[in-house]
Amino acid sequence: MLFALVDCNNFYASCERVFDPSLAAVPVVVLSNNDGCIIARSDEAKALGIPMGAAVHEYAAALKRHKVRVFSSNYPLYGDMSGRVMESLSQFTPDVEVYSIDEAFLGLDGFPITELPRRMQNMRDSVRQWTGIPTSVGVAATKTLAKLANRIAKKYTSDGVYMMTDPVLMTRILGDIAVEDIWGISRRWGERLRAMGIKTALQLQQADPQQIRKALSVVGERIVHELNGISCLELEAIQAKQNIMSSRSFGRLISDRDSIAEAAASYTARAAEKLRKQNSLASGIYVFIRTNRFRTQDPQYSNAALIRFDEPTADTSTLIAAATRAIHQLYRPGFRYHKAGVMLTDLVSDGKEQKSLWRLDAPIATTAASKRRMAMLDQVNAMMGRGTLFHASEGVAKLNRQKQPDTRKPDWHMRQQFRSPSYTTRWADLIVVR
Repeated sequence: MLFALVDCNNFYASCERVFDPSLAAVPVVVLSNNDGCIIARSDEAKALGIPMGAAVHEYAAALKRHKVRVFSSNYPLYGDMSGRVMESLSQFTPDVEVYSIDEAFLGLDGFPITELPRRMQNMRDSVRQWTGIPTSVGVAATKTLAKLANRIAKKYTSDGVYMMTDPVLMTRILGDIAVEDIWGISRRWGERLRAMGIKTALQLQQADPQQIRKALSVVGERIVHELNGISCLELEAIQAKQNIMSSRSFGRLISDRDSIAEAAASYTARAAEKLRKQNSLASGIYVFIRTNRFRTQDPQYSNAALIRFDEPTADTSTLIAAATRAIHQLYRPGFRYHKAGVMLTDLVSDGKEQKSLWRLDAPIATTAASKRRMAMLDQVNAMMGRGTLFHASEGVAKLNRQKQPDTRKPDWHMRQQFRSPSYTTRWADLIVVR
Protein backbone atom coordinates (compact mmCIF):
# COMPACT_ATOMS: atom_id res chain seq x y z
CA MET A 1 0.00 0.00 0.00
CA LEU A 2 1.11 3.55 -0.72
CA PHE A 3 0.31 6.71 1.20
CA ALA A 4 0.03 10.29 0.02
CA LEU A 5 0.44 13.37 2.18
CA VAL A 6 -1.41 16.38 0.83
CA ASP A 7 -0.29 19.69 2.33
CA CYS A 8 -1.88 23.06 1.60
CA ASN A 9 0.85 25.54 0.66
CA ASN A 10 1.09 28.57 2.98
CA PHE A 11 -2.48 27.75 3.98
CA TYR A 12 -3.58 30.84 5.91
CA ALA A 13 -2.04 33.20 3.35
CA SER A 14 -3.54 31.13 0.52
CA CYS A 15 -7.01 31.41 2.10
CA GLU A 16 -6.70 35.19 2.11
CA ARG A 17 -5.67 35.18 -1.55
CA VAL A 18 -8.65 33.10 -2.71
CA PHE A 19 -11.05 36.00 -2.24
CA ASP A 20 -8.73 38.93 -2.93
CA PRO A 21 -7.03 38.85 -6.37
CA SER A 22 -4.95 41.91 -5.45
CA LEU A 23 -2.90 39.67 -3.14
CA ALA A 24 -1.52 37.55 -5.97
CA ALA A 25 2.29 37.69 -6.18
CA VAL A 26 2.58 40.19 -3.29
CA PRO A 27 4.04 39.36 0.16
CA VAL A 28 1.38 38.34 2.69
CA VAL A 29 1.66 37.53 6.40
CA VAL A 30 -0.96 36.37 8.89
CA LEU A 31 -0.77 37.21 12.58
CA SER A 32 -1.45 35.24 15.76
CA ASN A 33 -4.13 35.94 18.34
CA ASN A 34 -4.20 39.62 19.35
CA ASP A 35 -1.98 40.42 16.35
CA GLY A 36 1.14 39.54 18.29
CA CYS A 37 3.35 37.37 16.07
CA ILE A 38 3.65 36.27 12.46
CA ILE A 39 2.34 32.70 12.11
CA ALA A 40 2.00 32.35 8.32
CA ARG A 41 3.89 33.78 5.34
CA SER A 42 3.52 33.65 1.61
CA ASP A 43 6.56 32.66 -0.44
CA GLU A 44 7.14 36.33 -1.26
CA ALA A 45 7.23 37.21 2.45
CA LYS A 46 9.63 34.34 3.14
CA ALA A 47 11.92 35.65 0.39
CA LEU A 48 12.12 38.97 2.24
CA GLY A 49 13.64 37.18 5.23
CA ILE A 50 10.66 37.64 7.52
CA PRO A 51 10.92 34.76 10.02
CA MET A 52 8.13 32.60 11.39
CA GLY A 53 7.10 33.62 14.89
CA ALA A 54 8.55 37.13 14.57
CA ALA A 55 6.99 39.77 16.81
CA VAL A 56 5.03 42.20 14.67
CA HIS A 57 6.33 45.30 16.44
CA GLU A 58 9.92 44.27 15.72
CA TYR A 59 9.25 43.98 11.96
CA ALA A 60 6.73 46.80 11.57
CA ALA A 61 9.19 48.98 9.66
CA ALA A 62 10.20 46.13 7.32
CA LEU A 63 6.59 45.18 6.67
CA LYS A 64 5.78 48.76 5.75
CA ARG A 65 8.93 49.22 3.66
CA HIS A 66 8.28 46.12 1.57
CA LYS A 67 4.52 46.80 1.35
CA VAL A 68 3.66 43.47 2.95
CA ARG A 69 -0.07 42.85 3.27
CA VAL A 70 -0.85 42.02 6.88
CA PHE A 71 -3.89 40.06 8.10
CA SER A 72 -5.22 39.09 11.50
CA SER A 73 -6.09 35.41 11.95
CA ASN A 74 -9.52 34.61 10.51
CA TYR A 75 -10.09 31.13 11.91
CA PRO A 76 -13.73 30.76 10.79
CA LEU A 77 -12.57 31.33 7.22
CA TYR A 78 -9.58 29.00 7.53
CA GLY A 79 -11.63 26.25 9.15
CA ASP A 80 -14.29 26.43 6.45
CA MET A 81 -11.71 26.40 3.65
CA SER A 82 -10.00 23.42 5.28
CA GLY A 83 -13.29 21.54 5.25
CA ARG A 84 -13.70 22.29 1.55
CA VAL A 85 -10.21 21.00 0.77
CA MET A 86 -10.76 17.79 2.75
CA GLU A 87 -14.13 17.22 1.08
CA SER A 88 -12.46 17.68 -2.30
CA LEU A 89 -9.81 15.08 -1.43
CA SER A 90 -12.51 12.59 -0.49
CA GLN A 91 -13.73 12.70 -4.09
CA PHE A 92 -10.53 10.89 -5.13
CA THR A 93 -10.24 8.27 -2.38
CA PRO A 94 -12.44 7.28 0.57
CA ASP A 95 -9.36 6.74 2.74
CA VAL A 96 -8.67 10.22 4.10
CA GLU A 97 -7.10 10.97 7.47
CA VAL A 98 -7.34 14.67 8.34
CA TYR A 99 -4.03 15.22 10.12
CA SER A 100 -4.29 18.97 10.71
CA ILE A 101 -6.13 21.99 9.39
CA ASP A 102 -3.93 22.01 6.27
CA GLU A 103 -2.71 18.40 5.95
CA ALA A 104 -4.26 15.03 5.16
CA PHE A 105 -2.96 11.51 4.61
CA LEU A 106 -4.56 9.49 1.83
CA GLY A 107 -4.61 5.73 1.46
CA LEU A 108 -3.87 4.72 -2.13
CA ASP A 109 -4.58 1.00 -1.90
CA GLY A 110 -5.82 -0.35 -5.23
CA PHE A 111 -4.45 2.51 -7.35
CA PRO A 112 -2.12 1.31 -10.17
CA ILE A 113 1.29 2.76 -9.35
CA THR A 114 1.91 3.70 -13.00
CA GLU A 115 -1.19 5.93 -12.95
CA LEU A 116 -0.49 7.60 -9.61
CA PRO A 117 1.57 10.58 -10.89
CA ARG A 118 -1.19 11.54 -13.31
CA ARG A 119 -3.95 10.97 -10.76
CA MET A 120 -2.17 12.94 -8.04
CA GLN A 121 -1.59 15.81 -10.44
CA ASN A 122 -5.24 15.69 -11.46
CA MET A 123 -6.27 15.73 -7.80
CA ARG A 124 -4.01 18.68 -7.07
CA ASP A 125 -5.37 20.61 -10.07
CA SER A 126 -8.96 19.83 -9.07
CA VAL A 127 -8.47 21.00 -5.48
CA ARG A 128 -6.98 24.25 -6.80
CA GLN A 129 -9.90 24.71 -9.21
CA TRP A 130 -12.62 23.85 -6.67
CA THR A 131 -11.21 25.69 -3.64
CA GLY A 132 -8.49 28.04 -4.90
CA ILE A 133 -5.95 26.47 -2.50
CA PRO A 134 -2.57 25.29 -3.89
CA THR A 135 -1.28 21.99 -2.51
CA SER A 136 1.77 19.74 -2.59
CA VAL A 137 1.54 15.94 -2.74
CA GLY A 138 4.14 13.43 -1.56
CA VAL A 139 3.67 9.70 -2.20
CA ALA A 140 5.60 6.85 -0.55
CA ALA A 141 5.27 3.43 1.06
CA THR A 142 4.82 4.78 4.60
CA LYS A 143 3.40 7.90 6.23
CA THR A 144 6.86 8.97 7.46
CA LEU A 145 8.32 8.71 3.96
CA ALA A 146 5.25 10.45 2.50
CA LYS A 147 5.99 13.38 4.82
CA LEU A 148 9.51 13.60 3.44
CA ALA A 149 8.25 13.19 -0.14
CA ASN A 150 5.88 16.10 0.41
CA ARG A 151 8.80 18.23 1.57
CA ILE A 152 10.54 17.54 -1.74
CA ALA A 153 7.34 18.14 -3.74
CA LYS A 154 6.91 21.53 -2.13
CA LYS A 155 10.49 22.76 -2.46
CA TYR A 156 12.02 21.06 -5.47
CA THR A 157 9.36 20.16 -8.04
CA SER A 158 7.61 22.28 -10.63
CA ASP A 159 4.33 20.35 -10.57
CA GLY A 160 3.96 19.94 -6.78
CA VAL A 161 3.92 16.12 -6.83
CA TYR A 162 6.75 13.77 -5.84
CA MET A 163 6.74 9.95 -5.84
CA MET A 164 9.35 8.55 -3.44
CA THR A 165 9.34 5.02 -4.85
CA ASP A 166 12.80 4.66 -6.43
CA PRO A 167 15.17 3.00 -3.86
CA VAL A 168 18.29 4.59 -5.36
CA LEU A 169 16.86 8.10 -5.30
CA MET A 170 15.44 7.49 -1.83
CA THR A 171 18.91 6.68 -0.49
CA ARG A 172 20.31 9.91 -1.92
CA ILE A 173 17.42 11.94 -0.53
CA LEU A 174 17.59 10.47 2.97
CA GLY A 175 21.32 11.19 3.06
CA ASP A 176 20.60 14.91 2.60
CA ILE A 177 17.89 15.18 5.27
CA ALA A 178 18.85 16.13 8.83
CA VAL A 179 17.55 13.73 11.45
CA GLU A 180 15.59 16.54 13.14
CA ASP A 181 13.59 17.08 9.96
CA ILE A 182 12.01 13.63 10.19
CA TRP A 183 8.38 13.57 11.24
CA GLY A 184 8.23 12.52 14.90
CA ILE A 185 11.84 13.40 15.80
CA SER A 186 11.92 16.22 18.33
CA ARG A 187 14.88 18.48 18.93
CA ARG A 188 15.70 16.57 22.12
CA TRP A 189 15.59 13.26 20.30
CA GLY A 190 17.70 14.77 17.54
CA GLU A 191 20.38 15.73 20.06
CA ARG A 192 20.32 12.21 21.49
CA LEU A 193 20.66 10.65 18.04
CA ARG A 194 23.51 12.98 17.08
CA ALA A 195 25.33 11.96 20.25
CA MET A 196 25.07 8.39 18.89
CA GLY A 197 26.58 9.52 15.57
CA ILE A 198 23.24 9.49 13.72
CA LYS A 199 22.91 12.81 11.92
CA THR A 200 20.85 12.07 8.80
CA ALA A 201 17.67 10.23 7.88
CA LEU A 202 19.78 7.69 5.98
CA GLN A 203 21.86 6.90 9.05
CA LEU A 204 18.69 6.45 11.08
CA GLN A 205 17.25 4.19 8.38
CA GLN A 206 20.36 1.98 8.62
CA ALA A 207 20.44 1.94 12.43
CA ASP A 208 19.54 -1.06 14.59
CA PRO A 209 15.83 -0.70 15.47
CA GLN A 210 16.33 -2.27 18.91
CA GLN A 211 19.16 0.14 19.69
CA ILE A 212 16.96 3.09 18.71
CA ARG A 213 14.14 1.71 20.85
CA LYS A 214 16.44 1.65 23.88
CA ALA A 215 17.72 5.17 23.17
CA LEU A 216 14.34 6.73 22.38
CA SER A 217 11.22 4.57 22.69
CA VAL A 218 9.03 2.25 20.69
CA VAL A 219 8.10 5.32 18.63
CA GLY A 220 11.72 5.70 17.55
CA GLU A 221 11.81 2.04 16.54
CA ARG A 222 8.69 2.53 14.43
CA ILE A 223 10.29 5.49 12.67
CA VAL A 224 13.25 3.30 11.69
CA HIS A 225 10.90 0.70 10.23
CA GLU A 226 8.92 3.42 8.44
CA LEU A 227 12.11 4.80 6.87
CA ASN A 228 12.77 1.29 5.57
CA GLY A 229 9.38 1.16 3.86
CA ILE A 230 7.67 -0.98 6.52
CA SER A 231 4.38 0.68 7.40
CA CYS A 232 3.78 0.93 11.15
CA LEU A 233 1.32 3.83 11.11
CA GLU A 234 -2.03 3.12 9.52
CA LEU A 235 -4.63 5.70 8.58
CA GLU A 236 -6.59 6.75 11.63
CA ALA A 237 -10.23 7.68 11.85
CA ILE A 238 -10.99 11.04 13.46
CA GLN A 239 -11.10 10.42 17.21
CA ALA A 240 -13.40 12.34 19.50
CA LYS A 241 -11.44 14.64 21.80
CA GLN A 242 -11.30 13.70 25.46
CA ASN A 243 -11.19 17.35 26.55
CA ILE A 244 -12.16 20.53 24.73
CA MET A 245 -10.34 23.77 25.53
CA SER A 246 -11.37 27.31 24.61
CA SER A 247 -9.22 30.18 25.84
CA ARG A 248 -7.89 33.52 24.67
CA SER A 249 -5.66 36.32 25.84
CA PHE A 250 -7.74 39.45 26.26
CA GLY A 251 -7.37 42.28 23.76
CA ARG A 252 -6.60 44.58 26.72
CA LEU A 253 -5.91 44.00 30.39
CA ILE A 254 -9.24 44.06 32.24
CA SER A 255 -10.08 44.37 35.90
CA ASP A 256 -13.86 44.06 36.28
CA ARG A 257 -15.48 40.73 37.06
CA ASP A 258 -18.43 41.11 34.69
CA SER A 259 -16.19 41.47 31.64
CA ILE A 260 -14.24 38.34 32.60
CA ALA A 261 -17.50 36.43 33.12
CA GLU A 262 -18.72 37.62 29.72
CA ALA A 263 -15.52 36.38 28.09
CA ALA A 264 -15.80 33.02 29.87
CA ALA A 265 -19.39 32.66 28.71
CA SER A 266 -18.34 33.29 25.10
CA TYR A 267 -15.51 30.76 25.33
CA THR A 268 -17.86 28.22 26.91
CA ALA A 269 -20.42 28.64 24.13
CA ARG A 270 -17.73 27.92 21.53
CA ALA A 271 -16.51 24.86 23.42
CA ALA A 272 -20.10 23.60 23.79
CA GLU A 273 -20.60 23.90 20.03
CA LYS A 274 -17.52 21.71 19.45
CA LEU A 275 -18.76 19.30 22.11
CA ARG A 276 -22.07 18.72 20.37
CA LYS A 277 -20.40 18.49 16.99
CA GLN A 278 -18.54 15.36 18.11
CA ASN A 279 -21.72 14.03 19.79
CA SER A 280 -20.27 14.17 23.31
CA LEU A 281 -21.29 15.30 26.77
CA ALA A 282 -19.08 16.97 29.41
CA SER A 283 -18.88 15.63 32.96
CA GLY A 284 -17.19 18.76 34.24
CA ILE A 285 -15.86 22.21 33.37
CA TYR A 286 -12.46 23.60 34.33
CA VAL A 287 -12.17 27.40 34.42
CA PHE A 288 -9.04 29.51 34.91
CA ILE A 289 -8.08 33.19 35.02
CA ARG A 290 -4.63 34.75 35.21
CA THR A 291 -2.73 38.00 35.04
CA ASN A 292 0.18 38.60 32.65
CA ARG A 293 3.26 37.05 34.25
CA PHE A 294 5.51 38.99 31.87
CA ARG A 295 4.34 42.30 33.35
CA THR A 296 6.52 41.99 36.44
CA GLN A 297 5.58 45.51 37.50
CA ASP A 298 1.96 44.37 38.06
CA PRO A 299 0.71 42.29 41.01
CA GLN A 300 0.29 38.66 39.91
CA TYR A 301 -2.58 36.25 40.44
CA SER A 302 -3.79 33.04 38.84
CA ASN A 303 -6.34 30.49 39.92
CA ALA A 304 -8.60 27.77 38.58
CA ALA A 305 -11.69 25.82 39.56
CA LEU A 306 -13.25 22.53 38.48
CA ILE A 307 -17.01 22.12 38.62
CA ARG A 308 -18.47 18.66 38.08
CA PHE A 309 -22.03 17.93 36.98
CA ASP A 310 -24.44 15.42 38.47
CA GLU A 311 -25.00 14.23 34.91
CA PRO A 312 -22.88 14.88 31.80
CA THR A 313 -24.32 17.65 29.65
CA ALA A 314 -23.92 19.46 26.33
CA ASP A 315 -26.42 22.23 27.14
CA THR A 316 -24.75 25.61 26.63
CA SER A 317 -26.96 27.24 29.28
CA THR A 318 -25.88 24.73 31.93
CA LEU A 319 -22.22 25.02 30.97
CA ILE A 320 -22.25 28.83 30.95
CA ALA A 321 -23.96 28.93 34.35
CA ALA A 322 -21.20 26.74 35.77
CA ALA A 323 -18.45 28.81 34.15
CA THR A 324 -19.97 32.04 35.50
CA ARG A 325 -20.19 30.54 38.97
CA ALA A 326 -16.53 29.58 38.76
CA ILE A 327 -15.49 33.08 37.67
CA HIS A 328 -17.31 34.54 40.66
CA GLN A 329 -15.37 32.18 42.92
CA LEU A 330 -12.01 32.88 41.31
CA TYR A 331 -12.17 36.64 40.79
CA ARG A 332 -10.16 38.87 43.09
CA PRO A 333 -10.31 42.68 42.82
CA GLY A 334 -7.16 44.73 42.42
CA PHE A 335 -5.64 42.73 39.57
CA ARG A 336 -5.42 43.38 35.82
CA TYR A 337 -6.33 40.12 34.15
CA HIS A 338 -4.70 38.97 30.93
CA LYS A 339 -6.34 35.65 30.06
CA ALA A 340 -9.20 33.33 30.89
CA GLY A 341 -10.24 29.95 29.56
CA VAL A 342 -12.50 26.97 29.98
CA MET A 343 -11.98 23.27 29.39
CA LEU A 344 -14.77 20.73 29.14
CA THR A 345 -13.50 17.59 30.84
CA ASP A 346 -14.19 13.85 31.10
CA LEU A 347 -16.18 13.68 27.88
CA VAL A 348 -18.50 10.76 27.20
CA SER A 349 -20.54 9.80 24.15
CA ASP A 350 -24.06 11.15 24.07
CA GLY A 351 -26.43 8.32 24.95
CA LYS A 352 -23.82 6.35 26.91
CA GLU A 353 -23.60 8.62 29.95
CA GLN A 354 -24.08 7.41 33.52
CA LYS A 355 -27.34 8.78 34.92
CA SER A 356 -27.40 10.37 38.35
CA LEU A 357 -29.10 8.39 41.11
CA TRP A 358 -30.54 11.63 42.48
CA ARG A 359 -32.13 12.67 39.19
CA LEU A 360 -33.87 9.47 38.16
CA ASP A 361 -37.21 11.18 38.65
CA ALA A 362 -36.30 14.11 36.36
CA PRO A 363 -38.77 14.31 33.46
CA ILE A 364 -37.44 12.95 30.17
CA ALA A 365 -39.05 15.91 28.43
CA THR A 366 -36.52 18.23 30.12
CA THR A 367 -33.58 16.45 28.46
CA ALA A 368 -35.43 16.19 25.13
CA ALA A 369 -36.25 19.91 25.18
CA SER A 370 -32.61 20.76 25.89
CA LYS A 371 -31.45 18.68 22.92
CA ARG A 372 -34.02 20.29 20.61
CA ARG A 373 -32.98 23.76 21.79
CA MET A 374 -29.30 23.07 21.25
CA ALA A 375 -29.97 21.47 17.84
CA MET A 376 -31.88 24.57 16.76
CA LEU A 377 -29.10 26.84 18.05
CA ASP A 378 -26.46 24.94 16.08
CA GLN A 379 -28.61 24.70 12.96
CA VAL A 380 -29.37 28.42 12.82
CA ASN A 381 -25.75 29.40 13.45
CA ALA A 382 -24.57 26.94 10.80
CA MET A 383 -26.97 28.38 8.24
CA MET A 384 -26.82 32.08 9.13
CA GLY A 385 -23.33 32.43 10.57
CA ARG A 386 -21.79 31.85 13.99
CA GLY A 387 -23.22 34.17 16.63
CA THR A 388 -26.58 34.70 14.94
CA LEU A 389 -28.12 33.13 18.04
CA PHE A 390 -26.25 33.42 21.32
CA HIS A 391 -26.79 33.55 25.07
CA ALA A 392 -27.23 36.97 26.67
CA SER A 393 -24.47 36.18 29.15
CA GLU A 394 -22.02 36.38 26.23
CA GLY A 395 -22.68 40.13 26.23
CA VAL A 396 -25.33 42.37 24.71
CA ALA A 397 -22.55 44.23 22.88
CA LYS A 398 -22.54 41.25 20.55
CA LEU A 399 -26.08 42.11 19.47
CA ASN A 400 -25.14 45.75 18.97
CA ARG A 401 -22.21 44.73 16.74
CA GLN A 402 -24.56 42.65 14.60
CA LYS A 403 -26.74 45.71 14.01
CA GLN A 404 -23.83 48.13 13.73
CA PRO A 405 -20.56 46.35 12.81
CA ASP A 406 -18.49 49.42 13.68
CA THR A 407 -19.59 49.23 17.33
CA ARG A 408 -16.57 49.01 19.65
CA LYS A 409 -15.77 45.49 20.77
CA PRO A 410 -15.47 44.69 24.50
CA ASP A 411 -12.02 44.90 26.06
CA TRP A 412 -11.74 41.12 26.41
CA HIS A 413 -12.26 40.55 22.69
CA MET A 414 -9.14 39.67 20.72
CA ARG A 415 -7.37 42.43 18.84
CA GLN A 416 -7.94 41.75 15.14
CA GLN A 417 -7.13 45.06 13.53
CA PHE A 418 -6.36 43.52 10.14
CA ARG A 419 -8.96 40.78 9.90
CA SER A 420 -10.42 40.05 6.48
CA PRO A 421 -14.17 39.47 5.95
CA SER A 422 -15.65 36.07 6.78
CA TYR A 423 -16.24 35.39 3.10
CA THR A 424 -17.78 31.94 3.52
CA THR A 425 -19.30 31.96 7.01
CA ARG A 426 -21.20 35.26 7.30
CA TRP A 427 -24.00 36.37 5.01
CA ALA A 428 -23.02 40.05 5.14
CA ASP A 429 -19.48 39.19 3.98
CA LEU A 430 -20.39 37.10 0.95
CA ILE A 431 -18.79 38.36 -2.23
CA VAL A 432 -21.25 39.79 -4.74
CA VAL A 433 -20.45 38.94 -8.36
CA ARG A 434 -21.72 41.53 -10.84
